[in-house]
Amino acid sequence: MQNLKQKAWIYLENGTFLEANSFGANGTVVGEIVFNVSMSGYQEIMSDPSYAGQFVTFTAPEIGNVGVNAEDMESKAAHAKGMIVRKYQERYSNFRAEGSLADFLKEQNVMGICDIDTRYITKMLRTEGAMMMIASTEVGDKAELKKILEASPRIEDVNYIEQVSTKVPYKHTQSVYNDREFKYDAAPTPEANIVVLDFGVKTNILNELVAANIGVEVIPNSFDGDELVKRYNAKEIDGVFLSNGPGDPLVLKNEQREIKKLIDAKVPMFGICLGHQLLSIAHGYDTYKLKFGHHGGNQPVKNLKTGLVEITAQNHNYNVPNNITEVAEVTHVNLFDNTIEGLKYNDAPIFSVQHHPESSPGPKESRYIFNEFLSLIKR
Repeated sequence: MQNLKQKAWIYLENGTFLEANSFGANGTVVGEIVFNVSMSGYQEIMSDPSYAGQFVTFTAPEIGNVGVNAEDMESKAAHAKGMIVRKYQERYSNFRAEGSLADFLKEQNVMGICDIDTRYITKMLRTEGAMMMIASTEVGDKAELKKILEASPRIEDVNYIEQVSTKVPYKHTQSVYNDREFKYDAAPTPEANIVVLDFGVKTNILNELVAANIGVEVIPNSFDGDELVKRYNAKEIDGVFLSNGPGDPLVLKNEQREIKKLIDAKVPMFGICLGHQLLSIAHGYDTYKLKFGHHGGNQPVKNLKTGLVEITAQNHNYNVPNNITEVAEVTHVNLFDNTIEGLKYNDAPIFSVQHHPESSPGPKESRYIFNEFLSLIKR
């Protein structure tokens, strides 16, 4: 059993200095600290590429109790800088578990901080906003940690897409998880074919696209917009999906330029999270940073078409501006702060959502959106 008595220290850019214990990888790591209000799915959260560059503070007090397993990974690796929890439970109990969370974090070289007041941290982040921090099992001096943090790049200065995007194109043929047979379903016969622009796509988003009878080809973020337009005009593909991903979308100048080519060619497109933000920027409407973002699987969103409230999973710090209504219709609104959650662009076969409708982890109320994409590209 991992010795939880090894000390760890945290220093935040607002001057807060905290002592805790470590249950993950050793080292000294800098990242942005956010909080996540999900009650389950810690493995999916840690392996979501959208969390690259961030420390995730979990508001659920007990973490680790169901262990980890290979099937629940949302990508090939854990991309978050670390996780901060109130209490780590080493004794996991689940029939699907293949190992402990602590061992997983050490294998992935990700920090795990426990025995700390996460309610205090969450309240501070809600008041002061997301901020940079440093965690260390090696350095316990506040002044030295402050010095290292101030000399390190901020999250908005780093292009994390280059780290999380695939390097080679590939076909994705796995469908959604079958909780009766405890395995992933095989792909149904596709009714249309798309290209996925991989900015850090979650595996379950690809699964949901496949389950909606869509053939999926995933390509790197270094895509050529002109080549995709040619493939669309030649009827090799029927549309383009823009994935979720980490970091500040304003940094991604090359991606914005190539997406603009797709917009001008009226290629049918659907974007989620970072993809939603990049579509806004490519239309000429720059995103802005929220105070502490939306992170968790219990975020209420109102569908303005149906009038229904959908409970959604979310992970983002950036949002599209309100004046985007000059070129698009708002389809979904966040009921926590009335920010825009969904758009349908005027006179263009393009729509997008800010939340993650694939429910991993989280509710399944927004899965219909993938079928709407199929309807769009078939038209």
